[in-house]
Amino acid sequence: MSEIMENPKGGCALAGINSVLGALDRVCPIFHSGPGCCMQSSASEQGQSGHKSSCFVSSVSIPSSNMLEKEVVFGGVNKLRTTIQGAVDIIDADAYFVLTGCTAGIIGDDIASVTNEFLEKGIPVYPIETPGFTGDSNLGYETVWNTFLDKVIESDVQKDDKLVNIFGIIPYHDPFWSGTLEEIDRILSRLGLKVNTFFTKGQGIEDVKKSSAAALNIIVNPWLFKGPAAKYESKFGVPSLRIPGLFVGATDTTKFVRKVGEALNLDKDLVEKVIADEERYVYNYLGQAIGVLSWKRFAVVADANNAVGFTRYLANDYSFTPVLVIVSEPVFRPEDKEAIIKEITDLEYARPPKVLFLTDQYEINQAIREEEQEITLLVGSSNDREIALEKEIQFILGSFPMSERLIFNRTYAGYRGSLTFTEDIYDNN
Repeated sequence: MSEIMENPKGGCALAGINSVLGALDRVCPIFHSGPGCCMQSSASEQGQSGHKSSCFVSSVSIPSSNMLEKEVVFGGVNKLRTTIQGAVDIIDADAYFVLTGCTAGIIGDDIASVTNEFLEKGIPVYPIETPGFTGDSNLGYETVWNTFLDKVIESDVQKDDKLVNIFGIIPYHDPFWSGTLEEIDRILSRLGLKVNTFFTKGQGIEDVKKSSAAALNIIVNPWLFKGPAAKYESKFGVPSLRIPGLFVGATDTTKFVRKVGEALNLDKDLVEKVIADEERYVYNYLGQAIGVLSWKRFAVVADANNAVGFTRYLANDYSFTPVLVIVSEPVFRPEDKEAIIKEITDLEYARPPKVLFLTDQYEINQAIREEEQEITLLVGSSNDREIALEKEIQFILGSFPMSERLIFNRTYAGYRGSLTFTEDIYDNN
């Protein structure tokens, strides 16, 4: 029996794939789908991510076969072939990826046979056969990387013991993705590492191809990327280090730095010097604001990654009291839920908050409305502002979807991002 979900936080698998490809420099998606998929899949992710969109091609500028009744009845591969040729002729990209919408997925068009025709001519066109109905944008992120692993990433690349790949921060699905990746890059670069963020610094498909040279994959997410991580290790010998949630503030960021140092056997004196410098920087600013912020009892509504990061920072570093944490993305595996709950509830000082997994906005609002303990601060998405106003709770816009502010390279992650987070709490006091 079908169900109706109020205000789902994110798009379909096709939207997730589109967002990842859109964040890679000089990469062109080509839709084999019905009319409207380009705009709607862009709007469901990029359109609700702090008003950013792909700089190369996005939304209505994405090439599409625009399948109609004729293609449904007789097949759409001929129209796809002309669409690809048109994209190659007009758009000067380093790689092209053909994405199937629901229509092509239902009728079973063989897009690989068409893309192979272009590959045989030396034109980098690759198929990604994942119609939107197969899952949400999280699945889209993993699907792209599985395609890269199977078809794009090179195996005969010389290893570099100072190169690391960063995964788990999903472009656009996390409104702060640019700033977060830049902060991670900044910290790791201080350790003498080279960092593949893939989506900043003008990185593109060439960096993806050479990513098998890395000494370590760092996955900043409590549950995503298990399949691709295993494939990286089995196919290219690149091990993974999972960071079970976004690190916000000095406490968790220092843990992150030490874990990376241990995994790569970095010079301990260098690691501790970087930590000392970064902590001094953060605590110097926080020390200037002692007594400015009053004590808060807070709730968080966010994806698992940010729910972990926000909760642990506010409870461990700022001594606020966590009351309720709602993980608002679909998490299905019981072991993933257990890992997320452990990170949210294993706090240094505070009592563990109530943790719920809810994706329907009506149920999220009801949980906040019916919470017996008083809540004086809510960190959530644009969808959660209404319930905050109803309950007269201070509200911080900190998670996807985010339609009420412009975000370039702002972040709440890491050492310096936590200062921005604290500023925003004061600014909305």
